Amino acid sequence: MRIPSLTIGHLTAHLPIVQGGMGVGISMSGLAGAVAQAGGIGVISAVGIGFYRPDINVDKVKANIKAIQEQLQLARQKAPKGILGVNIMVAIREFDELVRASINAGADIIFAGAGLPTDLPSLVGNSKVLLAPIISSAKAATVICRAWAKRYSYTPDAIVLEGPLAGGHLGFSVEELEEGHGKDLSTLLQEVLAAVAPFEEASGKTIPVIAGGGVWSGADIASLLKQGASGVQMATRFVTTVECDASLKFKEAYLNAQGPEDLMIIRSPVGMPGRALANQFLKMVSQGATIPNHCDYTCLKTCKPAEAPYCIANVLIAAQKGEFEHGFAFAGANAWRCKEIVTVQALMDELAAEIEEVPA
Repeated sequence: MRIPSLTIGHLTAHLPIVQGGMGVGISMSGLAGAVAQAGGIGVISAVGIGFYRPDINVDKVKANIKAIQEQLQLARQKAPKGILGVNIMVAIREFDELVRASINAGADIIFAGAGLPTDLPSLVGNSKVLLAPIISSAKAATVICRAWAKRYSYTPDAIVLEGPLAGGHLGFSVEELEEGHGKDLSTLLQEVLAAVAPFEEASGKTIPVIAGGGVWSGADIASLLKQGASGVQMATRFVTTVECDASLKFKEAYLNAQGPEDLMIIRSPVGMPGRALANQFLKMVSQGATIPNHCDYTCLKTCKPAEAPYCIANVLIAAQKGEFEHGFAFAGANAWRCKEIVTVQALMDELAAEIEEVPA
């Protein structure tokens, strides 16, 4: 199979691979820059991005804005001609500020999920930044396309579809995830393609659909491309790369997973279910243990600190550093298949070779 490029608006990636945004501190300049340099689309996660800055406890918003500027600049140095995006959760309280900061710092694409970014086009101004909402259903795609068309005469430059096998926070019910009653990625993809078709026809603009969640191999990529996806989003496989910004202990947590039984669905304080690697910390939470908690960040609109068993920001920061006695690692359903740490370039070369091996 010939490997197609991925065109989004005025930008074209050599490989149809978007690296998923992973926070806190898992996908920053190191990983995003390497992916962009290797021909994919590198993505920096904005959630909690300023955690490493000494001024984070002085002014959280300013620290996060400065971190976005720093990380985009560093990533651009690694990939001067590459495509760089920023993933920003709609549920973040300073969503508007971080979108504007990302645009001002030179992001090529804004990816927005964990909520419906119905007013995102209002933040763009005269910039050339591209906008790609992240959704998990055809209904959500329709709501966004309709709202953007009516309010701003804007058609999404791309849509990212995250299926039920993705890691992190998920747009499905716990029952759908645990019992397997939900639709698989292939079914969702066909529904989303059908949902966006009328908006493509009305606008005269192509809306590339990028499918993610459980995408592991080049064969997986080829299959989704044949089904109509313009590209894929992959996150889990990029964790066990040399350039991933997480600590070695975080990467080793993936390598130590033996099978699907080492992953679990959790109920996050954010108000959404999520998929993570099972560990002692999460066992304590599931048993009703109260984790001493106070809110240091007031980061998410949907979080209720008084009712939360733990602070999601604190536990993800701890995990990024490898301090798993105080946190846990989000992971996709195939995380247990990670067996070695490789460079981003080696991984991209492997995926490309596998795609080419698939019959056209």
